[in-house]
Amino acid sequence: MYPVSQDFLDAVKRKTRKYYWTGRISTVGGDVYEFGQEDMVRGSGYISSQCCGNSEIELGTVYAAELGISLFSEIDRYTLENAVVELFYHLRIAGLNAGSGVESGSGSGGSGMEGGSGVQNGSGSEGGSGPSGSGLYGGYELDERFEQEIREDGIYEKIPMGIFEVSEANRRVRTLEITAYDYMLRFDKAFRMAESIGTAYDFMVLCARACRVELAQSRAEIEHLANGTVALSIYEDNDIETYRDLLSYVGQVLGGFFVINRGGKLELRKYGNRPVLTVERRQRFSSSFSDFITRYTAVSSTNMRTLIAEYYALDPDNGLTMNLGINPLIQFGLEATREQVCRNILDDLAVVNYVPFDSDTIGNPAIDVGDVLAFSGGQADQSKYACVTACSVKIGGRQTIKCVGKNPRLAQAKRKNDKNIAGLMNQLGANKENGRFGIHTFTNAAAYEVAGTDTRIISMEFATAEADHAQFFGQVIVDVWPDGAGAGPGAGGGSGTETGSGSAAGDRYVDVIFTFELNNQRIPLHCPQERWHSGVHTILLYYPIEDIVPNFVNVFNVYMKCYGGTGDVNPGMCVASISGQGMGASGAWDGRIDVEEYVERFAFGHADAGSGRVGSNGLAGSNGSSGSNAGGCLAVKAFEESDEWEIKETMRKTMTDAFAGRTVIGGFAMPIDVDGSND
Repeated sequence: MYPVSQDFLDAVKRKTRKYYWTGRISTVGGDVYEFGQEDMVRGSGYISSQCCGNSEIELGTVYAAELGISLFSEIDRYTLENAVVELFYHLRIAGLNAGSGVESGSGSGGSGMEGGSGVQNGSGSEGGSGPSGSGLYGGYELDERFEQEIREDGIYEKIPMGIFEVSEANRRVRTLEITAYDYMLRFDKAFRMAESIGTAYDFMVLCARACRVELAQSRAEIEHLANGTVALSIYEDNDIETYRDLLSYVGQVLGGFFVINRGGKLELRKYGNRPVLTVERRQRFSSSFSDFITRYTAVSSTNMRTLIAEYYALDPDNGLTMNLGINPLIQFGLEATREQVCRNILDDLAVVNYVPFDSDTIGNPAIDVGDVLAFSGGQADQSKYACVTACSVKIGGRQTIKCVGKNPRLAQAKRKNDKNIAGLMNQLGANKENGRFGIHTFTNAAAYEVAGTDTRIISMEFATAEADHAQFFGQVIVDVWPDGAGAGPGAGGGSGTETGSGSAAGDRYVDVIFTFELNNQRIPLHCPQERWHSGVHTILLYYPIEDIVPNFVNVFNVYMKCYGGTGDVNPGMCVASISGQGMGASGAWDGRIDVEEYVERFAFGHADAGSGRVGSNGLAGSNGSSGSNAGGCLAVKAFEESDEWEIKETMRKTMTDAFAGRTVIGGFAMPIDVDGSND
């Protein structure tokens, strides 16, 4: 409820009251147009707002308030695009008796009957003090906490009714029809962040800055809430399309809903159980109250990874169940954290103990959505209360307020169905995955220089929902450089017909062989091979992948090897894709880390002093030889290795790698001792 004085609350209950409306239009170009109630078409103005739908209590809603009004105005409608409309309500809280100042009554300036036309100079007021100085006017002291002003017929209190942006302006012969909405529509802006992590307030700040809206609450106020300090995560697989969607999920985690308050700021509100106002019978034109109480004793939240609806309930569980759906902010992390978040939401929801109603009243413009009201007189039960989930104020007319809610007795069957929703979600997920055609792509970011050893140029990880087949397509652009050898396997041996010189102008060639590998198993039956002369060449690769392990990370590798020269694959020159049905499943990390290390060949024999080259045996030597006679020993280049790992996991694991004892190296089977271990 908007803060007002007690005199305002007393005056708004009277059988007769005096008030008026004013407003202001500010265009983007800087023009400001003030208008009063005489400029408004009678019965045309309204302000409507809500925090729930038409049937039940909801969490995480982000409804926008709407303003509609017709004005006797000559404002150019084309200048009103994105113009701001502010509306104000002025209520007389103390009148004047003719020649005697403030009306007699309660002494607080709020209980006397309207009438009289006093003067503003206060010359006939008791005590003789004017409006300046001590703040007393005819015995009434203005309260500086509220916007109170002195007019000729009394003292008025002014409250704002909201700030709206013009969405549509239609010109009629004499009037201008305006439809406007509050700043909530600014959050209908595309959200393009794939991954992020932070607290609820961090995401609120993110949305507010991106959409140019101020926050009504501080970080301390939000973090004081039950889930205010929980780390929330956004991962790539989510359905967040706009900042408004993100705010909805944040509001759900905090157990409340978002609105734009009367000052144009984003505010989080929560359901309560303490009435702020009692609406008496004489203040209602009509009313209807339900014969049941809406209350919640359980929440259900679907786990996106398992597609199971997790159910959390109070004891006894005899009320309604709030279905939270799939909230992407709480899908990952520890199961204990997810459960705690859901139970905190349930605690916030447990305060809902409302009697649904619908009532037309004389109106109190200070009432906001989310306010808890009590009712007395007539068919109302004064011991019960309800929350305002929808409010509509007619300018110069009545105010309609309502509270929605479901009957726990009639919702039992549906609540039990929510508990067993896992089977339906599994079936839905299976249909979705099996019917989706997925494509995984690859582009090399590093350059490869391929020679006579197998070099992996393509490595792709993918997962499928079932044991199905997939197809691999690839294209590699290779810059070939032949050397003097020329002849590789299958080149014809030493017959002299294919010695690498070729048949024209001494051109040499390179044999290029590609090998496929699936899950560390080489595929020997299909090895594409090309014989290329020097220059740039392109090859298209294809392979149908069978025996796919479902719901597991499958790895498909392509190796390249050159005989008779080298081949260079520059960055971006190697593109590939794997496509197939049901490839929407994402496999979990199985704990395996693949490490590749390339070292120079080991050599046996004596080394030439200072040269680092092996002698008579002809083997490629080590450049790291000390220069002494190392005949009959293992000459190896010294090297050091330093590895750094950064692994994000939600559970603690241990890893031990030991390398000790006697190890066989090379075809000579020469045993050597290696000490040490790596933990």
